[in-house]
Amino acid sequence: MLARDVMTPGVISVRPETSVQDIAKTLVERNISGVPVVDKGGRLVGIVSEGDLMRRPESQTEHRRSWWLKLLISHDQKVVEYIKTHGRHAADVMSRPVITVAEDATLEVVADTLQKHRVKRAPVMRGEKMVGIVSRADLLHGLIARQASHAPSTDDNKIKAALARELATAEVDTRLLNIIVTGGVVHIWGLAMSAEDREAVRVAAEAAAGAKKIRFNVDVVPRSFSAE
Repeated sequence: MLARDVMTPGVISVRPETSVQDIAKTLVERNISGVPVVDKGGRLVGIVSEGDLMRRPESQTEHRRSWWLKLLISHDQKVVEYIKTHGRHAADVMSRPVITVAEDATLEVVADTLQKHRVKRAPVMRGEKMVGIVSRADLLHGLIARQASHAPSTDDNKIKAALARELATAEVDTRLLNIIVTGGVVHIWGLAMSAEDREAVRVAAEAAAGAKKIRFNVDVVPRSFSAE
């Protein structure tokens, strides 16, 4: 099983000029812990996680060092820290370079990458193009699904393609959903933007040609978060 089999496609991203307030709102409303930053040409230039927004003067969580620790920190470090904690846009607070994985990376390689770099998620790349994002939770779901089959077969890929067509017909927002098909069993987990969307996803899964069984674990984003 490869990164492309467990990744979340249709990644929610922000631009370098996106405000910190809008990023925080996106993380809360979408119930996600990080967003990639892409430029006008769609090139991945950084990533903003919850950790990047933890130490902010607005929330009175700015890190305050003791006087003797300040003596041990270089001027450049102090400047970088100031920009990170006081910057108002994604370009100011984002982490870079971005740790990524190839779409054909095995789950073992993905797990090693996340652990080695101590990150919770990594964009999935097809050459220079970002095609999805994989998180620690995706790995766990992938390992569970793999118990039925070590790798998706040609038939599994056809079922997944059929489901993608059904979901496109249903016109539901699938950016917070993850889908794995292995051994003819469709595993779906994540978040739907409404109860109606959740039901549409279930119906689409049942309508996908070739699916033997559906393992459905989809919740609805709380209305207090999803409201515009």
